[in-house]
Amino acid sequence: MMIVEEVKNKDQIREFLEFPAQLYQHDKNYIRPLNKDIEEIFDPNKNKFFKEGECKRFLFKKDKKTVGKVAVFIHNHYEQKQPTGGIGFFDCIQDQQTANFIFDHCKKWLLERGMEAMDGPINFGERDKFWGLLTEGFIEPLFGMNYNFPYYKDLFENYGFQTYFEQLCFTRPIFAEVSRVFTIAYERNKRNPAISAQPMKKNKLEKFAKDFTEIYNKAWACHGEGKQLEEVKVLKMFNMMKPIINEHISWFVYENEKPIAMWINIPDLNQWFKYLDGKFGIFEKLRFLWLKQFKKNEKMVGLVFGVVPEWQRKGIDGYMIWEGTQHLRKHTDFKVTELQWIGDFNPKMIKIAETLDTTVTRKLATYRYLFDRNKEFERHPFL
Repeated sequence: MMIVEEVKNKDQIREFLEFPAQLYQHDKNYIRPLNKDIEEIFDPNKNKFFKEGECKRFLFKKDKKTVGKVAVFIHNHYEQKQPTGGIGFFDCIQDQQTANFIFDHCKKWLLERGMEAMDGPINFGERDKFWGLLTEGFIEPLFGMNYNFPYYKDLFENYGFQTYFEQLCFTRPIFAEVSRVFTIAYERNKRNPAISAQPMKKNKLEKFAKDFTEIYNKAWACHGEGKQLEEVKVLKMFNMMKPIINEHISWFVYENEKPIAMWINIPDLNQWFKYLDGKFGIFEKLRFLWLKQFKKNEKMVGLVFGVVPEWQRKGIDGYMIWEGTQHLRKHTDFKVTELQWIGDFNPKMIKIAETLDTTVTRKLATYRYLFDRNKEFERHPFL
């Protein structure tokens, strides 16, 4: 008989965090996320989505042994064609019956709150972390990226989940030849005295937060489910990122003083965090600082790329990429860059990635399950 426990006390929280580590203990590619990064998602004092949403966590036990876990949630910012809830942080033994029980439990919880569909695995928060099910590329995950066994795909699809969209990750060696398209764009734009490129500096975060906000809101917020960013929140984010900002790998382009493009990258923190076993206390923080100082990190991650509409299709992306690449080759140890996931509904960004002569190294899927099984399923619309 399956027992369902809502996660409320310290022992249950500990079990929620420890179960994946036990499940993946023999998987050499698994990197345990930091406990604090997961717990902050479920803390109403730290996650703004609790203001207009609801989230619960559950453990599933059989014969007093944990066999699965999940989080299920709703929030008003997740605007879809029909009222849609989410499930995330799903882990399960390799047993379809157990997975079906978990999915049925989530479906019932969401139906009671007026939902007509559930997406998963997604995050009770922004899309930049813990979003999607890994379906190809079972290699070490990037920081904040979901990792799972290959059999999870069958667990979802056998239940009836369908792919709402795929998330593609593109990889490229830093020292590989840059596409001729970009070098031509670089040569053309560098002759324009009004155009300049600047790396992001830690001592000017207010300036770059302002410029980031302006570019992002012009380039991306008008698309799909995008939201306008506020400068004060971007600055807060930049200040939080300050300890791990590498001043050689994030770039902005200006027309005179006006920001027109950005390319934001960070080191892959998992190359250091994989030695911390999910903990980040005083000892682990000291160890992280030591690792950061003395252990080379050879992988960087592309987070955001944007060009304001009036400068799109004018080669400014090629100018920025080639300018930044020449610089970081000289001043960093990075050997590989991976573009954080790009949705298959975004052909413009996919085209840019392909022009960079990248290779798709992993795919994740955001699944959707419609409660009305007679309703026609639709994939995510193209941007």
